[in-house]
Amino acid sequence: MATYQRIVLASRPMGEVSPENFRLEQVPVPTIGAGEVLVRNHFLSLDPYMRMRMEDVKSYAAPQALNEVMIGGTVGEVVGSNNPKFAVGDKVLGMLGWSEMGVSDGSMLRKVDTSHIPLSAYLGAVGMPGMTAWYGLTQIMQPKAGETIVVSAASGAVGSVVGQLAKLRGCRAVGIAGGAEKCAYVVDELGFDACVDYKAGNLAADLAAATPDGIDAVFENVGGKIFDECLARMNPFGRIALCGLIAGYDGQPMPINNVRAFLTMRLTMRGFIVSEHQDLWPQGLKELGALVAGGKLKFRESIAQGLAAAPDAFIGLLKGRNFGKQLVKLV
Repeated sequence: MATYQRIVLASRPMGEVSPENFRLEQVPVPTIGAGEVLVRNHFLSLDPYMRMRMEDVKSYAAPQALNEVMIGGTVGEVVGSNNPKFAVGDKVLGMLGWSEMGVSDGSMLRKVDTSHIPLSAYLGAVGMPGMTAWYGLTQIMQPKAGETIVVSAASGAVGSVVGQLAKLRGCRAVGIAGGAEKCAYVVDELGFDACVDYKAGNLAADLAAATPDGIDAVFENVGGKIFDECLARMNPFGRIALCGLIAGYDGQPMPINNVRAFLTMRLTMRGFIVSEHQDLWPQGLKELGALVAGGKLKFRESIAQGLAAAPDAFIGLLKGRNFGKQLVKLV
């Protein structure tokens, strides 16, 4: 290959993200220097956090720079190496962005074993989404056997893992998802005890029916009305792992009417960014990897074909059109 494609952030969104916010470029394959590695990316991960990084506002990380490759997790194969730690043919996980190829000094690359775990799973159940689920559940929700936990966006890359891990710990797992098909998958395939379809128009009543003993812990991915209804069902001393607020990422209002529940039910809520807890990644990834390799942790992927499809797939992710982990196949 003499050239490759990449996608840069062309402009910051004003409200909802549009395809015009991105630009597809054709650029020459670089020559690597001393200590560098050239990677041909096989899969790109699309994740909700990218929406926040597109805005030039104060946050936990610097905003995505204009006219630079969009940030994103990747898995691929080393095709050139001047680094003794990596050989041509190694499969690697990195943050090489919305790009068919990338150069790294090796510091942000990790070799992965694909003998028992599919390469793409390192961007999902055995990657950042899986670790997000593991951390929020084990470190913040701290569930006990017999408790009821609720997970919003339960059919997604993070939520699906939360519920399965909770079931393995003896909990009643209740999901919230959009549409009958997703809810059926959450219950029939992932093993949740129940799943509430927020699109059915009976959110409060259906959530009450699914949580007859109230809610002990919540893994919140969505915010807005879904979170509000969960707060109304919380038991005393409930715990909330605040992972995301995707309902408001494109500027939609997210009123919360049940704030008083924090006082009356003595609730604890903690927001978290999983990349800030690298000390626990080896422990979490060991459990997740063993479960996936043993067929005890299931996952589903939505795969867009080709880099040019990434913007539309990302917009679909923000609107809940994906089913499971959203990836872009680059090879």
